[in-house]
Amino acid sequence: MAPGTKVYLACRPVDLRNGFDGLAAKVQQVLKADPFSGHLFLFRGKRGGHVT
Repeated sequence: MAPGTKVYLACRPVDLRNGFDGLAAKVQQVLKADPFSGHLFLFRGKRGGHVT
């Protein structure tokens, strides 16, 4: 990772069936952030066994 890269971790489970486009929309709507900013956005599945 490049210096200055921020890492965001979603605490609530997210429906990972949304795909990358749906997760990018969540970043824009909830965090008011640019999903293409170079920062790292991590989402966890409902069961907690998968992180995307």
